[in-house]
Amino acid sequence: MPSDRRMFLGAGLGVTAALASRASGLTTSAQAVSPESPSLLGNISLDPDVRAATAHDFGSLIHRQPRGVLKPASSADIASLMRCAKGQGVKVAARGQGHSIYGRAQVSDGIVVDMSAMNLIRDIKQDRVVVDAGATWRDLLDATLALGLTPPVLTNYLGLSVGGTIAVGGIGAASSRHGMQTDNVIALDVVTGEGNEMSCSAAENPDLFDAVRAGLGQCGIITRATLRLVRAPERIRRFQLFYRDLPSLTADQRRVLSEGRFDQLQGAVLPDGSGGWRYQLDGAVYHANGSAPDDKAVFSELSDERGAAVIADLTYREDALAFGKFESLLRSKGQWSNPQPWLLTFLRGSNAERVAGDILSGLTGDAVGPFGRITLYPLLTKTFHTPLVRLPDEDIAFVFNLIRIPASNDAAAAERMAAENRTLYDRIREAGGVQYPVGAFAMSPFDWKIHFGSGWPQLREAKQRHDPGHLLAPGYNAF
Repeated sequence: MPSDRRMFLGAGLGVTAALASRASGLTTSAQAVSPESPSLLGNISLDPDVRAATAHDFGSLIHRQPRGVLKPASSADIASLMRCAKGQGVKVAARGQGHSIYGRAQVSDGIVVDMSAMNLIRDIKQDRVVVDAGATWRDLLDATLALGLTPPVLTNYLGLSVGGTIAVGGIGAASSRHGMQTDNVIALDVVTGEGNEMSCSAAENPDLFDAVRAGLGQCGIITRATLRLVRAPERIRRFQLFYRDLPSLTADQRRVLSEGRFDQLQGAVLPDGSGGWRYQLDGAVYHANGSAPDDKAVFSELSDERGAAVIADLTYREDALAFGKFESLLRSKGQWSNPQPWLLTFLRGSNAERVAGDILSGLTGDAVGPFGRITLYPLLTKTFHTPLVRLPDEDIAFVFNLIRIPASNDAAAAERMAAENRTLYDRIREAGGVQYPVGAFAMSPFDWKIHFGSGWPQLREAKQRHDPGHLLAPGYNAF
């Protein structure tokens, strides 16, 4: 097997995990942000290079030029900005690491809040950590692993910001056991659209807590988070199993999910290089040094093509950082900066095979590119508790994502893929599925109302209370 292909297969399957940065923006009022404003003087950069750096994102599909960029040193800086923005009707977009794929960390002619400098890891205890929202999950993991601890759910790509994934949910390989990253948040510090600095949790300002977690940045900018920690496993034994067809894959996925056979469970449909597909189950078992799991028990009653199975045994940290090698591969081939028109959804467990199969029958490997994939794996929905995280109302839901990594920087082809995403999303929604809300296609306010369903009144009321001027996160076009 070529080394590039091995790296591709070995990369974390959950590259979908919460790639949007915090909020974003579309438009602003005609009123200008005055650099002479006392509350903004010295804080907002009008430098063309600084502004240009925030006019694009990982998706490379949408480009919006801000009027200025705030690099806050504290939440007070953000609060001051929001009070000034409120008076002038100026839109504001918060940006973590810029990993949005559809312009949602950008704002046209408004102010981008670059959160990257607010990145301190402040306090680590045995069961929790306090961290600034601009810190990356990679830096957080390094700090907690030094004490033998880890967040329960990690995104497969750890270069995302803490605040960015909390704003959309934050899904990872361990989500079927531990829910979203938002389900493991203990408390948040937030600056609202009104310019108020507020703390919130299940006990303090719970309405804001529930509106900010997976609330798409609509009600406030997260500045600090208190997150749950658990004891980190020493090692991970990873099993990559391959199947002849989709029904065989999903049957085994359902079996191992119901039995709790893996601590992490994912899967994918991969281009096979000849115009067809290859089907993969990816499972991992935690264990301590010197006590590897019984491979025979793991393989028991599974119908994979056993001779193709790949088993790797890594430290927990090595496994968590594995996607970094895939990133390096894409960068070396110039594909990391190509447009990334991804589609991220959840299917109903009751019809996932049919819906996924119908879509796959109309696609070829070219639909995702030589290093792309279609992520497909089941989750137990009972582990998800964040009110604004939307999943099908069934016991099992299937992650179904088109991780498109085009081989060339073809803007027209990327636009066609984004248009196709919208068509596929409509099909999936008609079949009872929902999106993970970071995909590369446009949404209207009515679409968002449908998406949030019974959670929409809660979000709408919180928006009116905490951002009545609709200044925050206009890139989602939610209100």
